[in-house]
Amino acid sequence: MTPRPTADFWVRAYLARLALAGIPAYVTAHGDATAGAVLVKLATLDGRARVFQRSPDLATGGRTWTVLAEGDEALADAAIARQRRHDPDLWVIEVESREGRTLLDEAGLAD
Repeated sequence: MTPRPTADFWVRAYLARLALAGIPAYVTAHGDATAGAVLVKLATLDGRARVFQRSPDLATGGRTWTVLAEGDEALADAAIARQRRHDPDLWVIEVESREGRTLLDEAGLAD
């Protein structure tokens, strides 16, 4: 089994990949550097948003990004706030893309 990168390393790599693609992104909640979970909020700049979380993929035994919340941006923010109350070590990355691009489906980020 290949060791997973630390949360801090993954977040820095993700932000760099987004920057290279010209997609603005920000850390809105800094979690535990080594083992914090990560949520990615996609704001499409039209008042709507989608929040992604990593979940176990029973078919492959790995992990996959799934939608935690979707709809009005205020509802997405409320879902994030609920998760943060339960997990203060949680990272939150906000991505701004009118086209809905997060790059989470790309190699190295998808799993």
